[in-house]
Amino acid sequence: MTATLLTLLSSLVWWVLYSSIGALFCALIAWVVLRWCEQGPPVFNRVYMACLLWTLLGVLMVAGVAIHVGNVRPPYGELLHSSLLRLVLVIDMLVGVVLLWRLIPRFDQRRIRPTSACLAVAIVMAIVFGVATSVGVT
Repeated sequence: MTATLLTLLSSLVWWVLYSSIGALFCALIAWVVLRWCEQGPPVFNRVYMACLLWTLLGVLMVAGVAIHVGNVRPPYGELLHSSLLRLVLVIDMLVGVVLLWRLIPRFDQRRIRPTSACLAVAIVMAIVFGVATSVGVT
């Protein structure tokens, strides 16, 4: 019982830690894109909060698919060819757009445009996929 509880607690700590590191990377990219799209600096701590929520949910969804497919250890070829993972990634990008759009104010205290949120999510995902393929996750 105690070992199971400690394992669960450790998993939660690592989930939050890795998600916050990934969210910082995503927030830096999204902030630059939103600054360019909106012609003014968005509030960085709100960009980070939206990216943190997006990353936490994304990690949960992808981990759920990996557990469902039964491919939780490398190589991830079977997982990457799963149509369920592709569907989850589309849902993840939609969640990212909604979170960025609803949580980030512009410099004039109005919300950013949905098209700016779409572009920010698309660029973040493109860079993440590029880094993942160059590192050799596949």
